[in-house]
Amino acid sequence: MTGNSVQTIVPVLLSGGTGSRLWPLSRELYPKQFLPLCSDRSLLQDTALRVGTAVNGLTFTAPLVICNQEHRFLAAEQLRQSRCAPRGIILEPTGRNTAAACALAALAVEDPDALLLVLPADHEVRDTAAFHRAVAVAVQAAASDRLVTFGITPTRPETGYGYIRRGQPMADVDGAFDVDAFVEKPSLEVAQGYVAAATYAWNSGMFLFPVGRLLAELAEHVPEVLAACREALDGGSRDLDFFRLDPAAFARAPSISIDYAVMERTARAAVVPCEIGWTDVGAWSALWDVGTKDTDGNVTVGDVLLEGARDCYVRSDSHLTALVGIENAVVVVVDDAVLVADRNRTQDVKRIVDRLKADGRSESSTHRRVHRPWGSYQSLHTGDRFQVKSLTISPGSRLSLQKHHHRAEHWVVVNGTALVTRGEEEVMVYENQSIYIPIGTVHRLENPGKVPLTIIEVQSGSYLGEDDIVRLEDVYGRS
Repeated sequence: MTGNSVQTIVPVLLSGGTGSRLWPLSRELYPKQFLPLCSDRSLLQDTALRVGTAVNGLTFTAPLVICNQEHRFLAAEQLRQSRCAPRGIILEPTGRNTAAACALAALAVEDPDALLLVLPADHEVRDTAAFHRAVAVAVQAAASDRLVTFGITPTRPETGYGYIRRGQPMADVDGAFDVDAFVEKPSLEVAQGYVAAATYAWNSGMFLFPVGRLLAELAEHVPEVLAACREALDGGSRDLDFFRLDPAAFARAPSISIDYAVMERTARAAVVPCEIGWTDVGAWSALWDVGTKDTDGNVTVGDVLLEGARDCYVRSDSHLTALVGIENAVVVVVDDAVLVADRNRTQDVKRIVDRLKADGRSESSTHRRVHRPWGSYQSLHTGDRFQVKSLTISPGSRLSLQKHHHRAEHWVVVNGTALVTRGEEEVMVYENQSIYIPIGTVHRLENPGKVPLTIIEVQSGSYLGEDDIVRLEDVYGRS
């Protein structure tokens, strides 16, 4: 690779996290990268848009997205809403950390001269212009066959991040340095020393890798990761807009971060220190840090009233929430759960999630509103042998052709127009009209219109579980 060559920069969006410290908003099947936590867009959408246009001489290709297979329709729909056509969406059957994700990206891109801009999809960057300037510096460093990481200039002695100690400046690249050492999360006293020394940066988890150099380093340091990923790609298959890896092959990849696998072992690591308004949005306290505060230091989102409260983060996505005389707290209210925590202990929210999982409670994994590739549904009321749901079907979308062994369904159209297949007939159902689906009848619900279709569904029968669905035909490839 030469410094004068035209570089292809492929953004790689890593979207595999679960964000358990942001419960009850972030859940296993709808994690934080898909939530609008810092703007009107989700973190994934913000990340994609950050690399969506040519800026300052940088030209980005369409992004390559790597995500959990359970989130595939969420990722695809949010990118579609952002008018972002991805280069590809690779589905991980199980999490194997960032070394495997980076290996998949390098193997999938194939061009050894291309650059991979690896970005976690659940981080916030408030200064996009500064981010682009940092990427431009990293491109120059990568032209010297270096593996580049982005170090965030510390604003406080943070004990929740790893650090990077920079070494000598790179000879021909202003703003880039050799990496002297990667440092684990420090104690408060040690972190204070790092900030005072001014040669340490937070480890952001963002990288710029020349594909050829990354593959060579993976082959040298973690050949078992590279071999498993190559086999998983070779044995994989296309599924609609997605690429499914071979599950058995991918499971053989050791679960290890790219930091441990390569960056701490290579002699070619470089760091670009930068101030880009970055946060990893790792806990509710981080959202208080970056939020717009009132005169008493409070950050509020939603229907919130405060009286004598100070230095609190309060978010209500549901009911009116009022605080009186409370200080240094986090309060988060959603339809089915309320979190109240000391703002200095929000890292411990993960313990609540672990307890919910141990007890088999659904609040660890799903919201009342459940998203599907065709739209979403929400349970409104459940009683003895009946359940009431609200369904929203996106324009042009349809549910699978299906039947139920144990329940009948009554559908009332609230908004839009429904095209209903019921047995051998097709029926148009308009606003304020209803239709009945008997037990065992083959049926399908479709939205042929240009606006979302909203219906109220009343289920009745001896068993109302979601697994009482026999799919006969499904455009989304579900069984």
